[in-house]
Amino acid sequence: MPKYIIEREIPGAGNLGAADLQGISQKSCGVLQKLGPEIQWVESFVTNDKVYCVYIAPDEAMIKAHAQQGGFPADAVHEVKGIIDPTTAES
Repeated sequence: MPKYIIEREIPGAGNLGAADLQGISQKSCGVLQKLGPEIQWVESFVTNDKVYCVYIAPDEAMIKAHAQQGGFPADAVHEVKGIIDPTTAES
């Protein structure tokens, strides 16, 4: 199943408190339950003004459906074509 990186522009995201992040997470999980087991949230990275999310889903349309139903921005959706890390350099 394809993996996606979603870029969400959320001004002040880095200043959100634990309760705010918990609320966003709960909303996201509620939408995921409605959409079914084909879509999975792996993790998200919060920066000053953006949140980068990693999802597994059958297609970009399901990613966008999640964003729309949850009221989340999905400013850019990129399908992951490969993964590298320091061990990739080893022979």
